[in-house]
Amino acid sequence: MTFKAPRLFPAQDWLKSISRKSVADDAFAGFSNAAIVIPQGVAFATIAGLPPEYGLYTAMITAVIAALWGSSMVMISGPTTAISAVLFATLQGMAPVGSDRFIELALMMTILVGLFQIVAGLARLGGLVSFVSHSVMTAFTAAAAVLIGVSQLAGALGLSVESGGNVAERVFRVIQAIDGVSLLALAISASTLVSLVLFQRYFPRLPGFLIALVIGGALAFMLDAAEQGVSMVGAIPAALPSFAPPTGALGDIATLAPGAAAIALVGLLEAISIGRAFAVRRREKFDANQEMIGQGLSNALGGLFQCYAGSGSFTRSGVNETAGAKTPLSGVFASGFLCLMLLLAAPLIAYIPTPAMAGLILYVAWRLIDFKELRHIVTTSRPETVILAATLLAGLLVELDFAIYVGVIASFSVFIYESSRPSLRVSAPVVTASGRRKFRNADMHGIPECPQIVTVRLDGPLYFGSVEHLEHELDAMRQMRPRQIHMVFYLKGVGKIDLSGADLLISTIRSVREAGGSFRIVALFPPLLESLRRLHVIEEIGENHLHISKGDAIAAAIKDIDLSICATCDKRVYLECAKLPGAETCARVGQ
Repeated sequence: MTFKAPRLFPAQDWLKSISRKSVADDAFAGFSNAAIVIPQGVAFATIAGLPPEYGLYTAMITAVIAALWGSSMVMISGPTTAISAVLFATLQGMAPVGSDRFIELALMMTILVGLFQIVAGLARLGGLVSFVSHSVMTAFTAAAAVLIGVSQLAGALGLSVESGGNVAERVFRVIQAIDGVSLLALAISASTLVSLVLFQRYFPRLPGFLIALVIGGALAFMLDAAEQGVSMVGAIPAALPSFAPPTGALGDIATLAPGAAAIALVGLLEAISIGRAFAVRRREKFDANQEMIGQGLSNALGGLFQCYAGSGSFTRSGVNETAGAKTPLSGVFASGFLCLMLLLAAPLIAYIPTPAMAGLILYVAWRLIDFKELRHIVTTSRPETVILAATLLAGLLVELDFAIYVGVIASFSVFIYESSRPSLRVSAPVVTASGRRKFRNADMHGIPECPQIVTVRLDGPLYFGSVEHLEHELDAMRQMRPRQIHMVFYLKGVGKIDLSGADLLISTIRSVREAGGSFRIVALFPPLLESLRRLHVIEEIGENHLHISKGDAIAAAIKDIDLSICATCDKRVYLECAKLPGAETCARVGQ
């Protein structure tokens, strides 16, 4: 296996291909992105428990670094819902939400997230991310959505309740304080939510988030909501980020590391999934390991400039592609336009009502739950349903960052369980309309079997984890067929075997021979043949009992059978049976 070193500046590949037309397209796509990210950035920062400007800072810095050092041509990085929720759930018990201490911890965690991702990219672990079941992300996202939605109920209703806790605790606090509901806050949040739903459904090309926020803010202004006790987002102290290393949280690295690892994994799963999806759609190359490095750099450096953990944004990436982006330069333009907009419009953010933000976030939470995929998983796959349930319950009842670990462990457990139970089936031939012989599952299709020869097909790995299951299956199969003492063993789905697998084959070979039968192996894959020789399996059966096709193996096994049994056999399973004793009698009976 060759090692491919990461590129110091991968952007040099696509920078060579830019033109005046592509720059114009990227600039337009970048402007479209900047228009939608202002309300999203504020909303996501609120979800994370941070002041609103931190979501905007993240949208600026992260997008540029990920664009220049990542691998996707159109993916835009920045704050995301899932990461915001995990960050909030991880830090809420360590410091008051929104406090200076909370912010320091969030920035230090972001740097740790980036370092974990860089190390994973340098270690070429991009392929391992694919082993995490899709059900994990589906359930994790659903749990995050429920937590996000529940956390915004108080804001949408104008209630002041204690933050923190799991879903049930948060709902219980809202119910306890339900008598204090503000009808004005409810009207603002409802108008914002309904406006967003209508614009997203009927006018999807318009900046629905921004328009809905303006509608909610206008209603609050007309009703003089601030004077009636409705809270506002408040002014942001600076429109642009600054260099501010979180030195005050250096002593908390060990405490933050587990949560940072979970966020790093979530971020990589998001970015790689989005990047691959767009690469396939656009028929472009995508390097998962390079993307891991790009995401890691964006977080590690972003944490030094008042950014919290981010990843690829499916919404912004979709807008970017739809708007006609050609290269990652669109992400750079998006950050530039965002800076310009904030310099001009930053004072207006102070007048955004908190219930309006809650309405936006409730919509985001609802859209985050993929009900169709949840139903698909539950109705089609029992193992995936187990993974889904374990992850979802951990996210709802324990902690959100813990849920990702539960999901990953459940994924690998299911993978190991299924790989330890490969398919072992008895097959028998049928003659097709074209006269060719095909082997099919004898039990499933009710195909007659030879009284003396049994053809066994193994689909799956033959290693220490599957030996116990295969030994049990072989014993059961031989007990059901005591007269079929000659075995043809077809290693169909086996790439390599280990010592335990070889020992099982050798033990079975000896057992079959002790019963007076013969054992033949059908194997084609060169690495498998090499393993069979190296582990002394071929030495045990002899070269003349190793075959490259079932036909050759059957023809050789025919020479070992008892012809007196053939003389009275009326099944004539194999083509070779036409030349054996009793064939003429069977033919006359058939006439």
